[in-house]
Amino acid sequence: MATRRLLGALLTSAVVLAALLVGLRPTGDGPTGTGPSTTGPTTGPTVTGPVVPTSAASDDHINRILVISLDGLNPTALRKLGSTGTPALHRVMREGPRTLNARTAYERTETLPNHTGMMTGRRIRVALGGHGVSFNDDDARTTVHRAAGEYVASAFDVVHDRGGRTWLYTSKSKFALYNRTWSANGRADRVGVDNGRDKISRFVYDQDETRLTSSLVRAVTSATKPRYAFLHLAGPDRAGHAYGFMSQRYLDAVRATDARVGRVMAAIRGNAELRDHMAVIITADHGGLGASHGDPTLAADYTIPFLAWGKGMAAGADLYALNPAYADPGAGRPTYGAAEQPVRNMAAANLAMDLLDHPAVPGAQFDNRMNLRVFR
Repeated sequence: MATRRLLGALLTSAVVLAALLVGLRPTGDGPTGTGPSTTGPTTGPTVTGPVVPTSAASDDHINRILVISLDGLNPTALRKLGSTGTPALHRVMREGPRTLNARTAYERTETLPNHTGMMTGRRIRVALGGHGVSFNDDDARTTVHRAAGEYVASAFDVVHDRGGRTWLYTSKSKFALYNRTWSANGRADRVGVDNGRDKISRFVYDQDETRLTSSLVRAVTSATKPRYAFLHLAGPDRAGHAYGFMSQRYLDAVRATDARVGRVMAAIRGNAELRDHMAVIITADHGGLGASHGDPTLAADYTIPFLAWGKGMAAGADLYALNPAYADPGAGRPTYGAAEQPVRNMAAANLAMDLLDHPAVPGAQFDNRMNLRVFR
């Protein structure tokens, strides 16, 4: 995989140099990054950017990624509801590799700390190279960079700087932290053609998840398809806080969230380009049981799902069986220093980059060497 990333980077530079020599800007799917991010649903204009070639590899056909985070999804709910109650997620598990025994960040089982890890591939603690987002509320002023004391690159940076459209759709207002971090405060693009500092091409917040899902489905099947998109659905978490995690109302929210995932997956399967070229990664920021999810030492809080889907992936495979470099932790909570590491939600960032044949996220600490396998 490392060879593939190096080859992809060299080929990208060659394509961009050739385009400059003939005085043409190569056509791609990426934004210029000169305009503001979208604050509501929109289709957006078609714009240009460099073509990013892929190398000859098993995932060569994958050129688009959708990461779906299901906020507060305790995987026990999937077992309890079964394929009848959660048909969309169970179909994803049948059609791709999966585990219901992945792990959150070791330090915290909360929304912002774990989503920052999913986007950056970093742990939390700054002294050990982490992203520093140990807080779980957005004060409308800070950034991830300020929390870390340095610029923190993300999957949005890597894809945007190579000319790809990047989207963040969320149902929680505090995700404005990420738009502020990687749009208003993104750093200069030093990769090929200058695509600007606005690393998130489209940011959409809508608390109404039915409307949010509809907006994403319309947009993802339009002419302005993203190279990398992140969808955050908070229904299970909201129900858990209001009625108790694993309560009947919580299980009802998981059913409703599954239906929304089903709509997205149906749109992808129904579109020839997406069906053949988009990979989907599904995980969660934490689980939960009873009134809370805030204790990182409780298995119900730190145990989460990690699923992948895409053409040619290992259908129905257990991720641990597919990846001997990782070890199923059972009910345990391995530290970052443990010899045997579990699959963690932070692996989503570099798994996405690997599937796109892009370099690893700078500063990432997860899946940047072991390269989580999703193909046989």
